[in-house]
Order: sequence, then structure tokens, then C-alpha cells
Amino acid sequence: MNTATAALRGLAYAVAVMLAAAAQAQVRATAPEATAAQSAAPFSALVGRWVRPDGGYVINIASVGADGQLDAAYANPTPLPFARAEASREGDQLRLFFELTAGGYGGSTYKLAFDPAGDTLRGVYYQANARQSYNIYFEREN
Repeated sequence: MNTATAALRGLAYAVAVMLAAAAQAQVRATAPEATAAQSAAPFSALVGRWVRPDGGYVINIASVGADGQLDAAYANPTPLPFARAEASREGDQLRLFFELTAGGYGGSTYKLAFDPAGDTLRGVYYQANARQSYNIYFEREN
């Protein structure tokens, strides 16, 4: 093998190694984006306006982050902010937790689960002032 052929083979090998490294770097760079989108996908069913039929209480979920943080608002009918608004996944079940601290609700919580068959959020409302829990549900408003 002459020197020119050996140099060309060496150059071709170096280019192949650089292309493989670049392809791996691109896969690593896009993998977190794909993972974040896949993580948020199950939570997308929670987005919407949810109404409690026993009093007109409303939870409006604008969006859900891949980490389960909810961009959500509450109204009774007066708008109140949530101190905490989180979604989580336990097996196949989507769970939601909301905590109210404003407007005399100090420490009141909703612990809900998404029922895809009925398109409802079902669970327990704990009214901190009265120290009582109530089984409640929210229906999606169309």
C-alpha cells in the first residue's frame, strides 16, 4: 500500500469517527426533549375546565408540565389561587393534588383521581376550617 492510499484510508476513518460522534451527540441532545414530551402526554387529558355540580366550584387546568406541575386556577365562584397544584401518576392512575390557602380556605385540599371512562375528577375535598372531608367529583365542561 502506498503512502497516498494509507493517508486516504486514515482520513476516511477519521471522518467516519467524527460523523458517528456527531450523530450520537444529536441523539443525546434530542432525547431529553422527547422524554419530556412523552412524560407530559398522559397529563394532557387533565387540561380543561372542570365543574363541581354540587355548587359550581370550578378548577381550570390550563397546562401540565412534564414534572406534573399544574397551571391551574380555582373559583368558588370568586377566583382563588392554589398554593399547590400537582399531578402525578400511580400505575395507570392520574392523580391530582390541590391546596388552597387564600380566602379563608387555609389548608383545604382536593385529592382527586382522573376517571377517563366518565371524564371526571373524583376524590376527597378536605375543608380545613370545618375539619371535614367530603367525597366529591368534577365534570369536564364542554
